Amino acid sequence: MSPLRLLTLPGDGIGPEITEATVRILHAAAPLLSRELSISRAEIGFPALKAEGTTIPEAVTAAAQKADGVILGPVSHNAYPPVAEGGLNPSGVLRKALELYANIRPARSYDGLPPPTGQAFDLIVARENLEGFYADRNMAQGGGEFMPEPGVALAMRKITEAGSRRIAEAAFKVAQGRTKKHVTAIHKANVMRMSDGLFLDVARDVARGFPDVDYDELLVDAAAAHLVRHPQKFDVLLCTNMFGDILSDLASELSGGLGLAGSLNLGAVHAVAQAQHGSAPDIAGQDRANPTSLILSSAMLLRHLGETRAATAIEAAVTRAIAAEKTRTSDLGGALGTQAYTDILCCYLEESKP
Repeated sequence: MSPLRLLTLPGDGIGPEITEATVRILHAAAPLLSRELSISRAEIGFPALKAEGTTIPEAVTAAAQKADGVILGPVSHNAYPPVAEGGLNPSGVLRKALELYANIRPARSYDGLPPPTGQAFDLIVARENLEGFYADRNMAQGGGEFMPEPGVALAMRKITEAGSRRIAEAAFKVAQGRTKKHVTAIHKANVMRMSDGLFLDVARDVARGFPDVDYDELLVDAAAAHLVRHPQKFDVLLCTNMFGDILSDLASELSGGLGLAGSLNLGAVHAVAQAQHGSAPDIAGQDRANPTSLILSSAMLLRHLGETRAATAIEAAVTRAIAAEKTRTSDLGGALGTQAYTDILCCYLEESKP
């Protein structure tokens, strides 16, 4: 059997630290895999810009296309030079090159970290990944922002039937494997009647093909309020790009913070695990970063690739560590740094070996 080939792209800021921690966890979980693990590395972000004049060289994209899965660290794209000078957003480039149309973002409460509402919850945001207001900035390709005259800025929102159908089907398939089996489509069709109207028309059509999954709809502003008040009522939130980006951050904060937020970008062929948070350059190199987001994202990637046993063990190790203050990182009220926290997780994984 061919090895499981994973490509790591550490990125900027705390990216190299949390990627190193994630690689350690993957090696610790390797005995639970069904095949040999092979992990390679390539540079993106500022290291790549300095070495090759671009934040994501074409060779990196080609390597990502050949790998079984990619582990993408955070990048500092807001600090990059203009695109013409090589300052591309690596995340955006990979999403388009690999056709990663779905961004799956779980959020749940943990023992030891009581949710603000006092109610335990477990939900998933299924976010469309290629359209909406975040579409390609080239106007010829149907998206982005432009200024027709000084002092006037316009934004184009691209919603297609095909794109809406892909993310809707992904959301319903996720819901089928869960206990509640419930999808809530998030929209603002009372204002954006054409774009969100199209999105809802497609969602309703897809819902008819999943009679075992309950379906309803909710305005995005109401969804934000309901998430804060009673997140336990949600199961899978089906969202367009921007709404999914915002609501998933809100849900993650309710679970304990973005440091716990796993994220998996999916396409028909490729998959990229990605930390949901930013590169946090202010704490880079200080052994203070919480690597859980990227670790859980990598567990999601393993599960997607059929390695359920290893994924479950990693998730269980994280849950166990978070449950006690003495085994948490400082952002969660503990005293552990990146390395010591990773050591704890590796010990827990060692105990789970057959």
